[in-house]
Amino acid sequence: MKRYSLLLLVFVFSLPLFAQNKFVGVNTCACHNLPKQGKQVEVWKKSKHAEAFETLKSPKAAEFAKAKKIAGAPSEAKECLACHTTGFGDAAEKSFKPEMGVQCEACHGAGSGYKALHNKPENKEKAVAAGFVAKPTEKLCVTCHVDKMHAVKAFDFKKMYEVIKHPMPKG
Repeated sequence: MKRYSLLLLVFVFSLPLFAQNKFVGVNTCACHNLPKQGKQVEVWKKSKHAEAFETLKSPKAAEFAKAKKIAGAPSEAKECLACHTTGFGDAAEKSFKPEMGVQCEACHGAGSGYKALHNKPENKEKAVAAGFVAKPTEKLCVTCHVDKMHAVKAFDFKKMYEVIKHPMPKG
């Protein structure tokens, strides 16, 4: 019982730290496009994550929305935007364009709390404590990559992680 109380206490006191984080958008992550940073933004730009919002404008998406009785265009429907954009429904979402698709922070956490810390090896623990997710987990990915709304290809985390992973500078 004491262990659960301690965990609950840690969780409750951690909430303000994470609640303060706001989405800052991929343009804030642009320093990760330098060669010494592994051109990580270029990896993202060539990914299906970057194109996720655009798929909502396709005839196939419109057919799907109609069949599911989703009101309005898929590119405006909360049921679709929740997975095809980053930060949907967050007040800070206005600071960047959902049209940019699934951005860095969908995998690495809302960046306002860690953006000044995470790129220095000596600050890694502080960045993680401030909400930085250094390596996304399968649990995080399957919040969208599941048969929630529509049938998606079977999601093989290990295989798909190899597609989206990017170089991690050593510092």
